[in-house]
Order: sequence, then structure tokens, then C-alpha cells
Amino acid sequence: MSSDTVKDLTPSRENNVATENKDAHIGNNGGTEILSKNQRKKLLRHQKWEEERNLRKQKRKEKRQKRSLERKTQGEEGGEFVAGRKRLRKEVKPSSPLRLVIDCSFDNLMMLKDVRKLHKQIQRCYAVNRRVVHPVQFYLTSLGGQLKQNMDKTDEGWVNWKDITVKAEAYHEVVAKEQLVYLTSDSPNVLTELDDTKAYVIGGLVDHNHHKGITFERAQELGIDHAQLPLNSFVKMNSRKVLAVNHVFEIMLVYLEKRDWQEAFFTVLPLRKGAIPLGQEGTATEEKEEEEDSDRDSDTAETVIQNTPNTLDQQEKGQGGQDTLQLKEAPKEQTAA
Repeated sequence: MSSDTVKDLTPSRENNVATENKDAHIGNNGGTEILSKNQRKKLLRHQKWEEERNLRKQKRKEKRQKRSLERKTQGEEGGEFVAGRKRLRKEVKPSSPLRLVIDCSFDNLMMLKDVRKLHKQIQRCYAVNRRVVHPVQFYLTSLGGQLKQNMDKTDEGWVNWKDITVKAEAYHEVVAKEQLVYLTSDSPNVLTELDDTKAYVIGGLVDHNHHKGITFERAQELGIDHAQLPLNSFVKMNSRKVLAVNHVFEIMLVYLEKRDWQEAFFTVLPLRKGAIPLGQEGTATEEKEEEEDSDRDSDTAETVIQNTPNTLDQQEKGQGGQDTLQLKEAPKEQTAA
């Protein structure tokens, strides 16, 4: 091959080397790696993605602001828009001036397992009160000890609860004594009407009836009013006439809406307790077997408001027997000796 021919080939080889250098990059080991056409495309896409990162962030921010503005606008028009799976709720009426207080001063009388049950009952009360048409002013008093520790450990979000007043002080230090009415089954007084100027106290105690009469004694010691729910005037029950904290709370809420004690009791009372209207005891025997079968499948249906979260329904399951309010039995007839 002549020297002229060699000279003609030299520029072509230099051009090929330059092209190869464009397709190369420095590898991790310091050497040069050749990128394929697909690899170059991926590299360009990645560079473009990084360059547009701030732009995407700005678009997300604008989208959130737009949703927030839509929620605010719809709220002003009389509805409450809740994002996600939550429903569009109708406008609720103003809260009732009536106050319901859970007295948590019995912490030292309960085992830890019972404290946990009380915590679940309080969660239930809070959830129901947030969803009723006429929510009451909800108070937790004397909160501390095992109960507060359990709430902090298993439900850290409770500190963000709305429409509730939580105090470490006792109820009689938060509300004037003349405004207090302690709900206790041992009281000789029967509650017939609710007074919006009063604060009704529910004993926060799950003790399986080991401390019978303690709430009545507390009320007498402080010299405050006391009363029992009119259960004996409306209900005949096959089981013990005992109600958990959340049952008493829910009965009060339903009565506020319906102004009918019988409807309030039969809306809230667990089916497994075999409650029937007073005066209809004759039908209980015929339906007893059917009710028992139904009760086994109805443990999660013990609610006053159907929209209460399922998680709380499951927590309630089986706890109706862990009672905190012993309602007074009707006096038995005395027989001659």
C-alpha cells in the first residue's frame, strides 16, 4: 500500500476515535466505559428528571393549595368536605351546653388490663360524640397514672383530640359543685330529665363490681347531687343490670336527640344482655333462643351511631361485660318467714 493511501486513511480513523469518545464516560474504576445508544437515552432521561425536580415540587404544592381552597369554599357553603374516604357531612347543629364528665380518679383500684378496657371505652365515647348531631361538652378529669401512661403508649394521637377538655384535676375542681350530678346506681334519686346547666359525672371504673357503692360514697363525701338512670322504669334484662362507661355516655347522647329514655336504652344496650321493654316479659322465653343466636353475631353492632369507625367497634367487642356502672336492681318482694 502506498504512503498516499495511508495518509488518506488517517483522518478517517481520527474521526472514529472522536465519535467513540463522545459515547464514553469514566467508570468507577477510573477506566473509560463505552455507552450504548439505550444507555445514553437513559442517562439523558435521568438528567432531565433531576433538572425538573424543583418544578414537580412546585406543582405538588400548587395542587395542595388548590384542594385546601376548595375545602374552605365548600365549608363556607354549609358543608364540611373531608378528603380521602371520609364522607361529605351535612352541617351539624351547635353543640349541646350539657356537659358529660368521666371521672378517672379510680386508677389505683384497677389492674392494668382493666385500665386498658377503660381506655377503649373512653375512645368510644370520644368517637361517638364527634359524630352525633348534638355533641356534648366532653370532660376527662383526674387523668394520670396507669391510664395516661397507656394512652400515651398505645394512642399517641389522643393529645390532638378536638372538642374535649382533659384535666389532671378532679371534676369538683373543674366544675362548681352545685352544677355536678354524679350518675351512680346506688343513688335513691332517679334521673327523669336532663338539665343543660348541669355536668353529669360518670365513674371511670372497670372493676367487675369489686368496689360496689364507691361512686355513691364519693358523691356523698363531696356533698354533690347524685342520681341513677331510669333503667328499672323501662327495661327488663335477663343479665345483670350493669353498663359500661361508653354505654352510659351513649344513652345520654341518644336521649338528648330523641328525648325518650326507652328508645335511648334500646338503641344502645347490647343485644346479648337480653333487654326487653318492661311489661313484655312474656315474650322473652319464646324469643330467648333466637336472641342468643343473634347475639353471637352481633357483638360488633353495639353502637348508637352507625358511622363510628370499625376499629373502635372491634375494640368494644366483648367488653360490654366489663362494667363500670352497677345499676340498681328492683327491690325483691319480701316473704313471710
